[in-house]
This record gives sequence, C-alpha cells and structure tokens, in this order.
Amino acid sequence: MRFEHRLMWTMVAMLGIPVIVGSLFGQPHSGARWRSRQTKKTEGAMALSLKSQAFKEGDTIPKKYTCDGADVSPRLSWEGVPDGTRRFAFIVDDPDAPRGVFTHWVLYDLPAETRDLPEGVKKNESLASGAKQGVNDFGSVGYNGPCPPPGRPHRYFFTLRALDTTSLQLPPRAKKADVERAMKGHVLGEAKLMGLYQR
Repeated sequence: MRFEHRLMWTMVAMLGIPVIVGSLFGQPHSGARWRSRQTKKTEGAMALSLKSQAFKEGDTIPKKYTCDGADVSPRLSWEGVPDGTRRFAFIVDDPDAPRGVFTHWVLYDLPAETRDLPEGVKKNESLASGAKQGVNDFGSVGYNGPCPPPGRPHRYFFTLRALDTTSLQLPPRAKKADVERAMKGHVLGEAKLMGLYQR
C-alpha cells in the first residue's frame, strides 16, 4: 500500500509540474495563447461606418434632398472598410411608407476604392466609376428623396454594404429585391445612417 501511495503521489507531482512551471513563469496555456492571438488580430479594427455632411444620425434631412427641394442625393462618406472588400452597394428606403417599405435609391457595383459619394449623384443608369443604378419605387433611375404624405415623420435608412465580389452580375435598372438577392453570401460589412423627414 505504501508503494502504491508513493507511486500515485509521484504521478500527480509529475503531471502538475507543467502547470506550476507555466504559472510561475507567466506562460499561458494554449487556450490563453489562442485568445491572445484573436485579440491582436482584431485589435484596432474599425467597424464600417457611414455619415453625411448634410445631416447627422437621427436628424431631419434638409429639404434640399427631398421632393420639396432640389431632390438631389446628399453627400455621403464612409470608413472602416473590411479587408477583402471588392465592391459596395447602396440602398435607401423608407420602412414607414403607408404601403410598406418604399425604395428611394438603388446603387451597386461601386468600386472598392470609393470612400464617398458627392452631392447630387447623376441619375444615370451607369456612372463614370463603373457603378450601376437601379429603379426606385417612383419608377425612376437613381435617387429620389423623401416625399412622405402629411403626418408623422418617416425614417429614411441609407444602407451601405461592403461586398467580397467584383460584380453582382446585374445590368443597370435592377430592382432592390434583385440586388439584395445577388448580395446574399457576399456581405462583409454593413453600415446604416437614418434621417427623418415629415411634411
């Protein structure tokens, strides 16, 4: 019995040595090393974010960018683009419309190096950058701004998506549903900017 006890305690001591030594010298176990690598990999990473020089998140969209004004698109810019981004897609819609979500702008195949859109993007099917514009729910190509019925404010979501594909393989004048279907499985990041407007 004494021999068995001595053997058991010898084995316990031997198995415990790596743990004790690692603790004494500050060496983390493999799980801690993995977490450390993951932390370093994502450390300082910035999420995709979108802003406008015309209005801030949750603010009223100026009349200039609506059907009550010049009805031109506002200037937009973004940062924190995910690695591997090869194209962007833009959709602007109003979920508070009386008959359901109403689409105001569909823009896709925007080159990966793009970091902003100027005020008043032309209402052309294809842009000089190679980007394409779809048909909105007004039946027009390009941007048409807020134009709600009188009453409470409506929310307008400007949604930017970073994609890992060089093309959505869609011709100009695509509808929002076609673009969303083509984007499935290719979205690396998403950013939203919401503005309000009422009449």
